[in-house]
Amino acid sequence: MEGTPKRPRRAPAPEERKLCPERSRRLLLEAARDVFAQKGFAGARVQDIADRAGVNKQLIAYHFGGKEGLYRELGREWLKREETFNDPAIPLDELVLRYLREAFADPRATRFNAWCGLDDAAPEEGPEDLSDLRRRQADGEIAEDIDPAMAMLLYVSLVTAPIALPHAVRQFFDADPESPEFREHYAEQVRRVVRHLAT
Repeated sequence: MEGTPKRPRRAPAPEERKLCPERSRRLLLEAARDVFAQKGFAGARVQDIADRAGVNKQLIAYHFGGKEGLYRELGREWLKREETFNDPAIPLDELVLRYLREAFADPRATRFNAWCGLDDAAPEEGPEDLSDLRRRQADGEIAEDIDPAMAMLLYVSLVTAPIALPHAVRQFFDADPESPEFREHYAEQVRRVVRHLAT
């Protein structure tokens, strides 16, 4: 008795051939966000990233040139995301709160940034552009006797603290750092701190 004839393999359509590499890239970037957030740059292994993405680890080298390329691509994606909410026209306290809301919505970048500070192993970045803070200082949003670099470090710390130091939140605020009540209270306190730094 003859078996069912095999159907010939269908060649993928051009749009499917294009989609596969794009899908692999997206899966790898999403997996890298998770693994970098959990283990930092130094602790992240390309095999862990590939396993989480469900793809061959060779695709990391193919698409990104290795772990450092993944890191840099995530940085480029963050800058694109930042452009959607970093509006120079809004008051400084509202701008800092936008960063805080982004961190609350997806804390992976903040956790990874904390790891970068702890293991000091992430690829070197160029100096931060502080021109917007200098402009805001000239407009009176930051007191004249505060170094804009100090202001930037403080704003980053305010955004990072509840995610990098949840135990401190529980100790100091006697609150769950992920609760809506704490986040609302904390956001209002951040707004007040930023305003107090004005002229």
